[in-house]
Amino acid sequence: MVNSNNYGAQQIQVLEGLEPVRKRPGMYIGSTGPRGLHHLVYEVIDNSVDEALAGHCNRITAALNADGSVTVVDDGRGIPTDIHPATGRSALETVLTVLHAGGKFGGDSGYKVSGGLHGVGVSVVNALSEWVEVTVWREGNVHTQRFERGNPIGTLKTAKGSDRTGTQVIFKPDATIFTHTTEFDYDTIARRLRELAYLNAGVDITFTDYRLELIKAKEPRESRYCYEGGIKEYVAYINSDKEPLHPDIIYVNADKNGVQVEAALQWCSDAFSDNLMGFANNIRTIDGGTHLEGLKAVLTRTMNVFARKRKKRKDAESNMAGENIREGLTAVVSVKVPDPEFEGQTKTKLGNTEVRGIVD
Repeated sequence: MVNSNNYGAQQIQVLEGLEPVRKRPGMYIGSTGPRGLHHLVYEVIDNSVDEALAGHCNRITAALNADGSVTVVDDGRGIPTDIHPATGRSALETVLTVLHAGGKFGGDSGYKVSGGLHGVGVSVVNALSEWVEVTVWREGNVHTQRFERGNPIGTLKTAKGSDRTGTQVIFKPDATIFTHTTEFDYDTIARRLRELAYLNAGVDITFTDYRLELIKAKEPRESRYCYEGGIKEYVAYINSDKEPLHPDIIYVNADKNGVQVEAALQWCSDAFSDNLMGFANNIRTIDGGTHLEGLKAVLTRTMNVFARKRKKRKDAESNMAGENIREGLTAVVSVKVPDPEFEGQTKTKLGNTEVRGIVD
């Protein structure tokens, strides 16, 4: 029996590399249940979408493979493969094996905005996978490397290749971590991919399910998402079974102090509550945040001013309440912030105080 009074340096446990992720996965992906499992896919997809946000990626493909693995491919610039000065290893291996190693920390980073602020995304996927295989097409070469439970198997292999550019990540979740299930739900991922296509106008995303035995099909199931109209099409999709009060969707966009804001709004006569959806750097902020607070404030103020100018509200009358103004409203607000402040790695609420003033 351990003496509880013996508490010294030897009792202090030091976890190195990706050990903390495997020891406490919930700290990084929320849970080891279905939600956390699907979060692995989103982390890899978000890296590809970040390339699209930077203007270097037009096409993304994702696939659920028969062996339980997932493949994500993009036509971006490709993860850098040169030697990283701080680690002495390739940048690719560094990104896959070191927490908080990424090109998304502002300043002289590779991205103006990104959904992967914390920089632990793909390294966490690596840590929580049975194996990961990465292929990078870059500068006329093909680079490949395999990892198992977070550890590199051998070094980066390089061969002469074509002129294409991009990154392919194939990973298989570790069943010793995800003990509840390692089976991905097609519809859950498809909803997220559709959402990303709406939020990034013109990006072409294809999603295929090759698990023929599981889905009891003879042919793979495939969906394609590409929306030139962006969030305007998103609002139209949400309201497709409703009765709009006005046929044209209201759309506004602006860029101030490096923060990009776009909003699409439409009121419906057969809806009795509002449906406000907020996104920050493509991340759905289900717990709201300053961008949605700003939208509510500007709607309340503007509609009351408008009502008084049109003599629909007498000077002696009090202002219309915000919830009454928003009744029947469907709105999508998307902000792109260089230095977003989220609550935790799963990012459910935006905290940047300056964003409210910009939206408002």
